[in-house]
Amino acid sequence: MLKAIEAISPLWGQGTDDWRGVLFMDIGALVQAQKDYFHTGATLPLSARRNALKRLNESIKARERELQAALLSDLNKSPAESYMCEVGMTLSELRFVQKHLARWMRDKPCLTPLAQFPAKSFTVAQPYGVTLVMSPWNYPFLLTMEPLIGAIAAGNCCVVKPSAYAPATSAVVRNMLTDCFPPMYAAVVEGGREENQALLDQPFDYIFFTGGVEVGREVMVKAAKRLIPVTLELGGKSPCIVDATANLSLAAKRLVFGKLLNGGQTCVAPDYLLVDRRVKDRFLLCVKKWIAAMYGTNALDNQGYVRMVNEKHFNRVMGLIDPRKVFCGGVGDPNTLKIQPTILDHVSPDDPVMQEEIFGPVLPVLTFDDIQEAVDFINARPHPLALYLFSRDRNTQERFLRRTSFGGGCINDTIIHLATSRMGFGGVGQSGMGSYHGRASFDTFSHRKSIVKQSTRIDLPIRYAPYTAAKDRLLRLFLR
Repeated sequence: MLKAIEAISPLWGQGTDDWRGVLFMDIGALVQAQKDYFHTGATLPLSARRNALKRLNESIKARERELQAALLSDLNKSPAESYMCEVGMTLSELRFVQKHLARWMRDKPCLTPLAQFPAKSFTVAQPYGVTLVMSPWNYPFLLTMEPLIGAIAAGNCCVVKPSAYAPATSAVVRNMLTDCFPPMYAAVVEGGREENQALLDQPFDYIFFTGGVEVGREVMVKAAKRLIPVTLELGGKSPCIVDATANLSLAAKRLVFGKLLNGGQTCVAPDYLLVDRRVKDRFLLCVKKWIAAMYGTNALDNQGYVRMVNEKHFNRVMGLIDPRKVFCGGVGDPNTLKIQPTILDHVSPDDPVMQEEIFGPVLPVLTFDDIQEAVDFINARPHPLALYLFSRDRNTQERFLRRTSFGGGCINDTIIHLATSRMGFGGVGQSGMGSYHGRASFDTFSHRKSIVKQSTRIDLPIRYAPYTAAKDRLLRLFLR
């Protein structure tokens, strides 16, 4: 096997396709082959990383129609939504990483303490080695490609595990990576729970997981046995707060956009609404108006309205709807797996819809009388992945920014904070750990080594025994 890798390594650098036909019969052999390939050093040069990202970019563009068809099959995503939320964002990330990669790879000089004169200090970005990317079904292309881009940019090999709940997109990803890369550089493993467990039993150097909290715990337990570092991109109940100073119509419009994007199946979708009691009735009428404006009075008939991914999730979300509390919506079609955008009013914190992440087009509504009441409500619960505040009051904005803990969010908007390569994205506490996007992805998949390069021309004797009173006085001068 190693001879085959040594034969392919120089060919890969020349952009040839001689790796095709190289097969691995089991996951263990694949991971070992990637480890052997990584240790050849083939993934390390800037030219190799750029070449890999270029091939990936070209392959995505060539398969855009295939990806649109796959996303339509898996989730009923329209071509426009597929490009906006998956293909277009991936291409944007690729361009950003390609543009800045050379600068990110440079050694970073650091100031050297006077006591270490005349040394030089710097840090070196070192790839972890062989990485595992486990992606979810809700954005099956974007959330597979973005961490893969980071892994490749940082100089790693990578095994990608797409979700079995999005089989059409998984197949396109498999074919794409098979055409782009040797399997010992980047490969796809498809399947369900059995394959997930087999992968988590392998000695990866880094694991990047996006998905639910419960599976995230399992990933962390498995990784802990081998002390494998992890990034967990999870979720949780992300609140949307609307106070009395908000522009109610605009807030409702942007809330509906963020809540119903991808049929509500977004990890950072507004999960519940906390609204000032004084403006609640007016605000809910605005929300209802914008739902109709965007998706029609009957969204179930809207061809571009995203469905629930499968019957299991359709039944779960429908089970969270209390008919007695429906302000609008409340119905679903089991044949198409679509659920009418639903607002639940007069919701209690103890209701079932408030006990789990909804991950569907259902919005429970709670009220507050004082803004501190809303802050306390959020702080009494696990840290959410996102928080959205609609307010024109600067003191209120500062209060939520400084007094509540969440992964990231927006003031007077929803969702868009993750649509940039210039800021990291990630959770905190039960909503996850670690971040990625742009430079943060490169850093996530790199270990930055601290190096001191000492001179051999001068050797100050102060640090060597015996430690005299004179040396003690000098040390106190240097180390103050």
